Amino acid sequence: MSGKPELKGRAARLARLFPAGPRQAARTPFVLLVVLLLGGGLIGLLVLNSALSEGSFKMDDLQKDTKNLTDEEQALQRDIDSYSAPDALQRRARELGMVPGGDPAFLDPDGSVKGVPSAAAQQSAQGAADVVRPPEAMTLSQTIASPSSQPSPQPSASSQSAALPGGAPARSAAPAPTAALPTTPGR
Repeated sequence: MSGKPELKGRAARLARLFPAGPRQAARTPFVLLVVLLLGGGLIGLLVLNSALSEGSFKMDDLQKDTKNLTDEEQALQRDIDSYSAPDALQRRARELGMVPGGDPAFLDPDGSVKGVPSAAAQQSAQGAADVVRPPEAMTLSQTIASPSSQPSPQPSASSQSAALPGGAPARSAAPAPTAALPTTPGR
């Protein structure tokens, strides 16, 4: 007699569907699949970790660059603020030979004049000698100031003031010497 009991009926029909004999499933493909999945996962983690490290280094470099550029921007803004301060503007205008203007007059849309205009204050001879001028302005002013080097094509101020109604002094039409002011790129 065999060690297995005989099955009858429905149980026998179901038993015929299963293979009859001891079979072992092949373990090699399953082991290879598990090893490949683990190896692929480890390689993927390594690549991801490398990419994150590289991104971290780039972000650190960009933050340093941002800090340096912010410091430079603040330094340039301090320079702009120092150049645009009222006392600095007044000092720079005096260095260029400018004088404070007189009282202005305003025109209404109908053409009437409001206010009484006055001429700018004349700079004293001592104040003009103390003014420091850039070299190009000095050569231009020396060329304009020397009467022996070229004849003056304009009439004198006394003949102009006599010709103007009310005897108001006329302003000189000669161009004022200018010098390049320091500028900031992009502004």
